[in-house]
Amino acid sequence: MIGIDMIIIFILLGVFAGTFGSLAGLGGGVILVPALLYLSGVIPGSNPVTPQIAVGTSLVVIIITALSSTLAYTRQKMVDFKSAILFFAASGPGSVVGAWVNRGLEVNQFQLYFGLFLIALFFLVSRRDKWKPKNIKWTTKRVYVDDDGVEQAYGYHIGLALPVSFFVGMFSGLFGIGGGALMVPVMLIFFRFPPRMATATSMMVIFLSAITGSLTHFLMGNIHWIYALSLAPGAWVGGKLGALISARIGGKGVELFFRMSLLVIALKLIGEGI
Repeated sequence: MIGIDMIIIFILLGVFAGTFGSLAGLGGGVILVPALLYLSGVIPGSNPVTPQIAVGTSLVVIIITALSSTLAYTRQKMVDFKSAILFFAASGPGSVVGAWVNRGLEVNQFQLYFGLFLIALFFLVSRRDKWKPKNIKWTTKRVYVDDDGVEQAYGYHIGLALPVSFFVGMFSGLFGIGGGALMVPVMLIFFRFPPRMATATSMMVIFLSAITGSLTHFLMGNIHWIYALSLAPGAWVGGKLGALISARIGGKGVELFFRMSLLVIALKLIGEGI
């Protein structure tokens, strides 16, 4: 069991992870997994959390964050449900594969690989606004009309969307992250989704993929339910808060802070994993 002081810390951690995860379409796992690995070693009377349990527990919490965020974005009419279901058709199986691969990683290996992954993620997220949309022949085309009545065409080629979605799901199940940091840039650059719609649709894909990934980890016994239940209330609030902030300010300043936090976490993980 954990004391009331640690429960408060877990709730605040859930708010923090849920807010940034919802704001950037990331899911929040990049915050939760390293935090779980660290906090488990300082909680009196607790056993150290293995990478497998950190990932499984993170995915359970991401379900809450992504559901809360998706509902909020749905009320804003930002979620492209048809695209989300298609992307999930590949990301769902990918999350199961990722969970299976995760079971063979030791703590040091996991920290090193996760740290390197976060470094790559840092550069990807940092440069995603600088990349120009690519001209690709889409097999599916749609039109979005914003609040000012301006039309924006977007779409995707299924031959690209499905393999990308599979790898997004695989990394989600492997590292306990939402996968949106990979999916959102692809949706912006190759599919030309409107930015907020890309984030919103990504959160629905994350919600569905986290269900399949966490179910796989549950069958493997990789979920710490006390930690998950302590994080869940904050994650629910954070998911709604992130969507609200996104609607009001776009999240540029907050995203900058998040990117720097991502870099610090990555360097710390690599240092501990070497």
